[in-house]
Amino acid sequence: MATDDDDDEGLRFYDDDCEEDDEAGWLAAEADEDDVGLLEEADLLLLLPDDRRADCRAITQESLPAAQQQDLSAVMNLLNIKQHAARTLLIHHRWKMHCIYDHLDRKGRGRMLTEACIVLPENNSMSAAGSRTHPTRVTCNVCFEDLPITEASTMDCGHCFCNDCWTEHFFASINSGCKQIRCMEVNCKAICDEDMVRRLVDQKYPAASKRFSRLLLESYLEDNDSVKWCPSAPHCGRAIQVAAAGDERHSEVACPCGVAFCFSCTAPAHSPCPCPMWEKWEAKSHGDADSVKWILANTKSCPRCSKPIEKNGGCNLVQCKCGQCLCWLCGAPTGKEHTWERISGHSCNRYKEEEEEEAGDKVVDARRQQMQRYAHYWDRFNIHAGSRAAEQRQLGPAIEQRVRKLESDFARQRLNQNGGWLGTALRRLLSSRQALSRSYAFAYYMFDGGGGEFEAHPAERASLAVARNLFEDQQQQLEHHVEHLSRMLAADVPEEVAVAKQDAVNLAKIVEAICGKMYRCIQDELLPLLVQPMSIPAYRPDGPDKAEEFVRA
Repeated sequence: MATDDDDDEGLRFYDDDCEEDDEAGWLAAEADEDDVGLLEEADLLLLLPDDRRADCRAITQESLPAAQQQDLSAVMNLLNIKQHAARTLLIHHRWKMHCIYDHLDRKGRGRMLTEACIVLPENNSMSAAGSRTHPTRVTCNVCFEDLPITEASTMDCGHCFCNDCWTEHFFASINSGCKQIRCMEVNCKAICDEDMVRRLVDQKYPAASKRFSRLLLESYLEDNDSVKWCPSAPHCGRAIQVAAAGDERHSEVACPCGVAFCFSCTAPAHSPCPCPMWEKWEAKSHGDADSVKWILANTKSCPRCSKPIEKNGGCNLVQCKCGQCLCWLCGAPTGKEHTWERISGHSCNRYKEEEEEEAGDKVVDARRQQMQRYAHYWDRFNIHAGSRAAEQRQLGPAIEQRVRKLESDFARQRLNQNGGWLGTALRRLLSSRQALSRSYAFAYYMFDGGGGEFEAHPAERASLAVARNLFEDQQQQLEHHVEHLSRMLAADVPEEVAVAKQDAVNLAKIVEAICGKMYRCIQDELLPLLVQPMSIPAYRPDGPDKAEEFVRA
């Protein structure tokens, strides 16, 4: 499934690493106040985001067993336990290795294994291996048959039953979709050895044995908080594993197939808008957008009941079902007396400034104001999304052609011959456009657009006003510089390549810095004020973290 996030797959730009120092030096160059802002080099460096990126791997059906075995082997070697015990421990901790290291350090090996219902054979005095007597026959406590010891099996917990009873217990558990089969003994929570399960079931129910192996393999995806299927449609067959330095749930990743998505909600990447707000925005925009535009264009709100009214006649005196009459031209309440030329006692040909109106004459229409407010944010959301799509469609091929032209011009100096800076500037433009578009979805709900659903703490009202001003100032600055960068990239590269390169690199860095500031304002200044806690991914100038195909070590 192609999304608006797979923007860089078709662009082939070549950055010269040796020019990074030169580009960093250009940040200190003086900039035109009206064009590229007044950020100093020190300010830019402070605003650049942390360059630590999430460790992302793309796992296919073919590489899934190797990826799972890698984690199992790590736990087996760390704790000196069998594979089924390692799997039990990993599932208990949702396959999070850092949780296992933390519990091992705080609780110790024994307590950690006990909490995960893992029983080790060497700790069990009842085990057959540890018994001083070596009986040749045993009695199964399920079927009460007396049989040779070779026809019975003992689990790590020490409970022994005949192989036929074990087989039927395993078969019934597998049919119910159980991948962690517990011992048959009453109140015993020990997990049975998966190798023994396969060996016994395979003799009588080979299909069930294969299903059990598949269930164990799928547990790496279903019980793993660090792995999620790529949401592409049709599905590309990959699962993405994220091992982030912080909280991997709040990150955005890009599958090798080109689909970028939020790892928390698996929706298309939507930062800097948090997941709960984005979910509401998507539902509202898909269901309400056309209706809101039609209502705003074709209706007026009743001054009494606030319901929308559609005009179905030629006279400008309109009467609502509630009985209220109003003027269609201005929406103000009127009486019923009228002629074809005028409404008795009413005139609205003169424009009145809002502050000059009497308070009692203002039409209070909360519903229409809410629709107009939504239309404000919805329009700007779509304008920037449309601009990004047009820039990706038109600027992408044009800039690729300019890069080839520069690189084929051997008359230029080598430093001016490289055109990688054009590709970098375009990526900054596209990612900033996308952030701008989504920032309007965030602003709609953050600032009283959710009908009270996303409320700030009552004690934080004053802080919210200050943080809102900061956010909107940054949003305005970002819009200004993004538009300038778009115009700059749309123009042909002049003969003075060095000057154009300096301006483009400087402006791209400023756009990156302001965008990073806006992200941090949302995360650090605005979201903490809400009653409902939420978070957004860290700002990534080049977009979501790219997942690499898993390669077995």
